[in-house]
Amino acid sequence: MVSKWKKMKLALSLNLCTYLPRTLEEEPPSSALNSTESLSDAALLSPLNWPMTPTPSYRTRLSRSISKSSKQTCSICLTKMKEGCGHAIFTAECSHMFHFHCIASNVKHGNQVCPVCRAQWKEIPIQKPSLDLPYYPFDRFNNDAAIRLIRCLPPSQRAMNQGHPEPAIFDDDERLEAQIVFLGETDALEKENCDSVRMMNMKMYPEVSAVPQSKSCENFDILVHLKAVTGDQISQYRRAPVDLVTVLDVSGSMGGTKLALLKRAMGFVIQNLGSSDRLSVIAFSSTARRLFPLTRMSDAGRQQALQAVNSLVANGGTNIFDGLRKGAKVMEDRRERNSVASIILLSDGRDTYTTNHPDPSYKAMLPQIPVHSFGFGSDHDASVMHSVSEFSGGTFSFIESESVIQDALAQCIGGLLSVAVQELRVEIEGVCPNVRLSSIKAGSYSSLVNGDGHSGLVDLGDLYADEERDFLVSINIPVEEDGHTPLLKLRCLYIDPLTKEITTVESPVLQIRRPEYVAEEEVVPIEVVRQRNRFLAAEAMAQARTLAEHGDLEAAVKAIENFRLLLAETVAAKSRDRFCVALDLELKEMQGRMRSSHVYEASGRAYILSGLSSHSWQRATARGNSRDFVQAYQTPSMAEMLRRSQAMLLVSPSHQRLIQPLLSFASQPKPR
Repeated sequence: MVSKWKKMKLALSLNLCTYLPRTLEEEPPSSALNSTESLSDAALLSPLNWPMTPTPSYRTRLSRSISKSSKQTCSICLTKMKEGCGHAIFTAECSHMFHFHCIASNVKHGNQVCPVCRAQWKEIPIQKPSLDLPYYPFDRFNNDAAIRLIRCLPPSQRAMNQGHPEPAIFDDDERLEAQIVFLGETDALEKENCDSVRMMNMKMYPEVSAVPQSKSCENFDILVHLKAVTGDQISQYRRAPVDLVTVLDVSGSMGGTKLALLKRAMGFVIQNLGSSDRLSVIAFSSTARRLFPLTRMSDAGRQQALQAVNSLVANGGTNIFDGLRKGAKVMEDRRERNSVASIILLSDGRDTYTTNHPDPSYKAMLPQIPVHSFGFGSDHDASVMHSVSEFSGGTFSFIESESVIQDALAQCIGGLLSVAVQELRVEIEGVCPNVRLSSIKAGSYSSLVNGDGHSGLVDLGDLYADEERDFLVSINIPVEEDGHTPLLKLRCLYIDPLTKEITTVESPVLQIRRPEYVAEEEVVPIEVVRQRNRFLAAEAMAQARTLAEHGDLEAAVKAIENFRLLLAETVAAKSRDRFCVALDLELKEMQGRMRSSHVYEASGRAYILSGLSSHSWQRATARGNSRDFVQAYQTPSMAEMLRRSQAMLLVSPSHQRLIQPLLSFASQPKPR
């Protein structure tokens, strides 16, 4: 009983640092009851949350009463402290001792107050390269060499986060360094080979290879398959540099663990950007503020970015509109521009400043730059965030558990740091005069069939290294007496992000055989079946979502069930095609998240929208609680960055600095 009571006193002295219950033998003087002082974050989390500050004499007696036990026990985690047991120990100027990772988590940026005796410190514990975040339980290999103490930031640096008026025009982006295409020394021959290495692969798959001469076909499907080929030689070259703006929600609901994990995730992003990449961070709550301009992630730039992110605190409302507006302005006002640009939006809430405006004009405010949005937990506005991403050409991810924030961001930047093709356009031309294009199914990508039906086009935007795109072209095939019918040919135009040159690649003409008769019905290629299934699945998801939004969850579940039954009868499903198996499991999960209105509101809507985003753009997104993110659209670069993120949770923070920025994308290992 005595031991438990001592632990209770220690816990109370930590959480409030100023309060002991009246049942103890000594009470603070009445004058302390009326004093007000800013509490530590630990105090604010206490259910008591009493603003009481002891007098100096009382503080001294309290300090003496626990000094003996505090030298043996960390007053934060209440576990034993002993040197040589794998835990670094921090001894403050007031002589109180703590586990280093405990006090680094407890002491916020710029706060120099002991959580036990409230003494003012001249130095505070700062951990490098990690931020002031809680360690994971298995993070036992702490190393004193990875720890240093730095003085409190000077006022000029601290004003980076507050107090500095922002310029009217954000044209203060850091100048770009001279772009170096090759790693190390190269010669003219290597440069000439650069264009031959980076190119597009194109294939066309007709639904059957032969059609009888006397037969005409309506809505005959041809699958167009594209892949951004990089090849082994690409490891000799640098990737395209990135301009990245992260728009971070720091409203009151982001406090505690969410904010801590968000800081850690941003630390991972910062450490994996290269010196040619530029980053700017927008933080928003009731209003939005730019923490620093677009800055190259050199050593100095990384340090500035880490300090800025580390200083964030959570409070206020949620003004997503203002955050996006400011992020868009940073992009629009740039003096110079890197080849690749993107905005990342992270939020756990609904926009409390546009609730009375059904259409807050997000679309009119967004630049022509992809916005990849990430919704946390059960309270974010999935519909708005999905719409923002859909309109801008970005993806929407649903993060059900904040513990996977870093993995979700890692997968996203793994793609952004490997852009191989930009502004890809595919022009489709009918070769035979009697062949007509009837439709193009390209998901969320813009497509057009010209009025005469002889040609069409699809705009596919940027492709990551080794990323693939598929779309279906439906044509009408006439009766033909010849032995074959030429159907289509393709022409791809894209911009090389390194040389900025426009490259054109043409395909051979696709033709089918026209025998007098076909002995037996041909089997549709599994590639065509797979993509048909993808488009039909997206239609089923969209239909189910519409029904669920109208409150008919039973019909929504039935719509998905009907498609699952059809899916099970396809050749791809019967052959246990990996994509179709994963698709069925995803649809089953969606059904489970529509079993009640409460579950649908909490996670079903966001899960479905994230699935729609992934399948319509053919790009990996994070969904639900999974730490694996095993996706059909995940590229080797995404998989590698995700591996780095997950590996960081298993190694010492002192080893994290050994992880280098991703410089080349094709040199990364293929996922198994």
